[in-house]
Amino acid sequence: MESPPPSNLALVVEYEGTRYHGFQYQVGVPTIQGEIERALVKATGERIRIVGAGRTDAGVHAKGQVVSFGTFSNLHPQTLVRALNFYLWPDIAVKAVSRVESDFNARRNALSREYRYGILNSPAPSPLHQRYAYYVPAALDIDAMNHVCQYLVGSHDFASFTGPTGRRTVRQVYKAEVLVEEELVFFDMVANAFLPKQVRCTVGSLIRVGLGKLTAEEFEEIMQARRPGLAAPVVPPHGLCLMKVNYAENKLGKGRLDENL
Repeated sequence: MESPPPSNLALVVEYEGTRYHGFQYQVGVPTIQGEIERALVKATGERIRIVGAGRTDAGVHAKGQVVSFGTFSNLHPQTLVRALNFYLWPDIAVKAVSRVESDFNARRNALSREYRYGILNSPAPSPLHQRYAYYVPAALDIDAMNHVCQYLVGSHDFASFTGPTGRRTVRQVYKAEVLVEEELVFFDMVANAFLPKQVRCTVGSLIRVGLGKLTAEEFEEIMQARRPGLAAPVVPPHGLCLMKVNYAENKLGKGRLDENL
């Protein structure tokens, strides 16, 4: 008698990335992928390799990272989630689970990713925000920053906003916007995919615009130059958070990624 095929599941995972060397598994150092796979072994008895929608860098956080994997475990998805959260460290949590189609892949099937970078724009630092927002004491010109954000929207070659890479550097950006909530400034960016350090390089240049150190024309010239590493500085990772990953509804199978089964 043939064994039943594995169930394919997708998890929404939240994590505080301060002490991790990024999402992707690395030997000898703590990573988000490594910790989730360790918890899966304890919960199911299986050695499972997960696929993540976004390979966040060291120190980057996530509110809505999505991972997918197959399992032969007969645990109910909600029971599996409770078991995973029991075995995971407190700075990683599974927030939701969904049964998905057998061919679903969290990375390949993602239509877009939403990132947010936080800036504390205040004369005085804040101990409560120091792990989640980059501190900029001088006042930022938000209108000037939003003005250059319009250059980012659309399909462009973002080679200037990443390091040297052998991969294609054209990306489709659906949204780029700077928002203010009291002393916090947020840069939101939504795109089909992101290059390594793309958001952090973009924010570094936007801050220079907001401080009057870079004109709109110079910002546009940086984009047009398509020269790796030209956008600078690369702001620290602790202000960056993967907020959400979006999928076509017909790829999710039974359930939704934004609510528990």
